[in-house]
Amino acid sequence: MVLKSCCIYSIGVFSILMLILGISLVLSDVFSHFIQSAVKKEIVLKNGTEAFEAWTDPPAPIYMQFYFFNLTNPKEVLEGDRPAVVEIGPYTYREYRPMEQVTFQDNGTTVAAVNTKTYIFQRNMSRGPESDLIRTVNIPAMTVMEMFKNSPVEANVISAYMKSSGEGLFSTHTVGELLWGYEDALLKALKLLRPKLDDVFGLFYKSNASNDGEYVFFTGQQNYKDFTRVDTWNGKSALDWWSSDECNMINGTIGASFHPVITKNEMLYMFSSDLCRSLYALYEEDVAVRGIPGYRFVPPSKVFANLSVNPANAGFCVPAGNCLGSGLLNVSACKQGAPIIMSSPHFYQADERFVRDVFGMRPQKDQHQTAIDIEPLTGFILQAAKRIQVNVYVEKISTFSQTGNVKTVVIPVVYLNESVVIDETSAKKLKAIVVSKDVVENIPFMLIGVGIILGGIFMFLMCRQKVPESTAAERQPLLSS
Repeated sequence: MVLKSCCIYSIGVFSILMLILGISLVLSDVFSHFIQSAVKKEIVLKNGTEAFEAWTDPPAPIYMQFYFFNLTNPKEVLEGDRPAVVEIGPYTYREYRPMEQVTFQDNGTTVAAVNTKTYIFQRNMSRGPESDLIRTVNIPAMTVMEMFKNSPVEANVISAYMKSSGEGLFSTHTVGELLWGYEDALLKALKLLRPKLDDVFGLFYKSNASNDGEYVFFTGQQNYKDFTRVDTWNGKSALDWWSSDECNMINGTIGASFHPVITKNEMLYMFSSDLCRSLYALYEEDVAVRGIPGYRFVPPSKVFANLSVNPANAGFCVPAGNCLGSGLLNVSACKQGAPIIMSSPHFYQADERFVRDVFGMRPQKDQHQTAIDIEPLTGFILQAAKRIQVNVYVEKISTFSQTGNVKTVVIPVVYLNESVVIDETSAKKLKAIVVSKDVVENIPFMLIGVGIILGGIFMFLMCRQKVPESTAAERQPLLSS
């Protein structure tokens, strides 16, 4: 009987201990900190780690899709009407982007590398062949006219040549030529005056099977938040295209990877050589990709807002004080003087007037927003879509009759969608990590559950052991008789 009571009270004590231990572990968050600490140590750019292998040669297939805007009313535009365009695409390329010339520096705290990108055309995933014709702004001609508009003598000579050769404000070329380059007659003629001038033009000329220069990245060895963060690009720790130090800063990663243990209140910084600037993304919503939960981060409209909305963007107005409006970025300073304007596709999140100025613009969030879905513990990218539109600033130039009576307008040429979704093999590995994390983090709740169950058993046994007083009273007369 004593042994039985001892066992019952032991269960009670054990249940209380389980409850205290479980609640203490929940409040102290010990297991979460333990997991995060282990992940921070593992996700470092170091030979032999999975993080390094994924960084040097991304396993998930990356695709680059190009959507062109075919101009349908060139004569009317020269007479002052608004441009009308039709979107044609996608023209899809498989993108390979391994890190090459990898060299560790500073005792493994930084690593230098070049990110070589190669594009292979995927006909079965494209609207048509690379030989499809597109009519759009004659960017080399527009660039030359802008370059010499304040030099009347040279402008008259160039204008006369353009008339004799049939060069105008608009031209027709194949998809392949517009993307990867073609020999331009006007640039070739101008090369006689300026020998250093390249007579080949392409929106992504010299970008295939090439790289944008040498990067030095932090490995994350000293601080996990520095994982793959850019230290220098082409030997510089800051840019020199913009008119303020803040706008010239090189911040964040190149957008292909992020540090582990990401929270919802973070700003994820990225540097884009395509946009010639740094930007950031904020948490928008929870998502799930291939059954793996993640956080979606997107660049807010404030990133590309006019200085009246975001004064910090004043430095992106070039020349100083020359601001185009929200949603647009003049990158001519870093594009050899070409009047190139960057925006989101279909002028998504830009001032409404840019949408109205071009017939055929239909901005939609789900199709034209840049978004990155990240697994928060590891920082691995589950899914991403980088969407950028290339436009040309067109205006009437009195010294060039080729511009006719065109109204000042930003005409879209092409937009790209660089996208990736985690591959099955990586998804299985990541899912196993997420499941293990969930199991370990739930151990305190399991202990609390065990404590509650044992407490219930203890109460049940105590009730059974206690003899009701009414029963004892009924038995007394029987004993005395």
